[in-house]
Amino acid sequence: MRLLAATPCAALLIAGCGPSGPKFQNADITGAGYARELSLTDHTGKRRTLADFRGKALVVFFGYLHCPDICPTTLAHLKSVIEQLGDDGKRVQVLFVTVDPQRDTPQLLAQYVPAFHADFLGLYGDMKQTARVAKEFKVFYQKVPGSRPDNYSVDHTAGIYVFDPKGRVRLLVKQGHVDTFATEIRILLSGG
Repeated sequence: MRLLAATPCAALLIAGCGPSGPKFQNADITGAGYARELSLTDHTGKRRTLADFRGKALVVFFGYLHCPDICPTTLAHLKSVIEQLGDDGKRVQVLFVTVDPQRDTPQLLAQYVPAFHADFLGLYGDMKQTARVAKEFKVFYQKVPGSRPDNYSVDHTAGIYVFDPKGRVRLLVKQGHVDTFATEIRILLSGG
C-alpha cells in the first residue's frame, strides 16, 4: 500500500523538475542571440538604447510612416493593448523604428507616432544605423519603386519584439497573433 501511495507523489515531484515558466502563445525567443542592441535617436532628439527602458516591458516594432495598412493597424492595436493593461500600461514602452529614414524625418515621426499614444516613441537613424539595427533584429526591409522616385513603398518584416523589464528579449509576435498580447505582457511585468 505504501508503494502505491508514494507513486503519485513521485510523479508530482518528477513533473516539478521539468522546465518551468510561463507558456506563451506567441513565439518565445527567450535567450535569442539577436535583438540585443539598439542605438538610435527618438523623435525628440534623444539618443536611445535598450538599456534606457529597463524596468519596463519594451515593445519594438519596425515600419515606416507611408505604410498603407500594417504599420498604422499595428500601432492602433498597441494603443489598445496599453489601454487594456490599465495602470500596468504605464510600465510598457512602445518603440516604432523606421525602416525609411529617407522620408521619415524626426518632425514627421514626432507628429505621427504619438498620435497613436502620447508615450510611444519613434526612432530613426541614418541609412547605416538603420541597416545595423535591422540586421541585429533580423528585420528584412527593401524599397519597392513606385510611379515616381518619392512614391515608393517598403517591404518589411512585420514582427513585434517584446522585452521583459530586465531587458531580455522574450517574445516575437507575428502579424495576426496579437489576441493574447496584453495577457503575455502582464505575465512579463509580473516577472514571468
